[in-house]
Amino acid sequence: MFGLGTPELILIGIIILVLFGAKKIPELMQGLGKGIKEFKKASSDIEQDIKSSIEEKPKVTEKSDSVNKES
Repeated sequence: MFGLGTPELILIGIIILVLFGAKKIPELMQGLGKGIKEFKKASSDIEQDIKSSIEEKPKVTEKSDSVNKES
């Protein structure tokens, strides 16, 4: 995990506790959780759009092949 061991994570936690205080940390984590949830939803939506556009392209080429054969 990014080369961070237990001592580094504990140090980061202490720094966050000092900077934001114990009362703000739950609010920050809730906001972080919502942000991650929205990011995952957006990335899955983009992935679904890409998959659907890939599936649509062969249908278009099949029709264009039949048009080319008629000419």
